[in-house]
Amino acid sequence: METGWLRRFLLPDLNGKFVLRLLLVAAIAVVVCTQVLVPLRIEGRSMEPTYDDGGFNLCWRGRYLFSAPERGDVVVIRFAGRRVMLLKRIIGLAGDTVEFRNGALFVNDAWVKESYVRTPSDWNLAPRKVEPGKVYVVGDNRAVHMDRHHFGQVEQERIMGGVLW
Repeated sequence: METGWLRRFLLPDLNGKFVLRLLLVAAIAVVVCTQVLVPLRIEGRSMEPTYDDGGFNLCWRGRYLFSAPERGDVVVIRFAGRRVMLLKRIIGLAGDTVEFRNGALFVNDAWVKESYVRTPSDWNLAPRKVEPGKVYVVGDNRAVHMDRHHFGQVEQERIMGGVLW
């Protein structure tokens, strides 16, 4: 059995073709990991149990190229610069009225069953209308007090994409 192919694969000749291939692969990897599939390390418990603190995921930047975000989508939001992003769930679209009554979500005065929320909450939030060009986002972990959550209206243009899985 010939093992020359394995040696050539693992230890290739450092010629011009190899260097060109290496540069091309590196350039493609940089573009993919900064513009198409942005790696995310999840920090914080606001999206538990759907996404765990310390977990890893990818932001699919192409998710909303040909469609608008919908209620219930989990999105990646640019919070500050390009390094700080939030993972949140859309609960209201432009024109919707959103409110919490004793932990229950109401959109346009209709109760919304949220199967992804596992822990009861006592959140109370007066009705508020989502402005044009914005969505209303919140985390799934409602056991955490409202004061400790980042949530509310966000400009739709701040949505970087959706999570891959």
